[in-house]
Amino acid sequence: MALTKRERQVADLITRGLTNNQIAAELVISPRTAAGHVEHILTKLGFTSRAQIAAWIAEDAERHNH
Repeated sequence: MALTKRERQVADLITRGLTNNQIAAELVISPRTAAGHVEHILTKLGFTSRAQIAAWIAEDAERHNH
């Protein structure tokens, strides 16, 4: 499942351990918008936790490096 450019940015920030508020500050968006992006990513990928998003991003990076 492909993420949008913005969803990928949010997912990368989740991987760095940022909270929704920190993601909002980093991307200059509202915390509510950041939370919405996180929820969309979770739903789109069929995940229930931020850790799953981080693992998926790491696996995706690994796939693209080989």
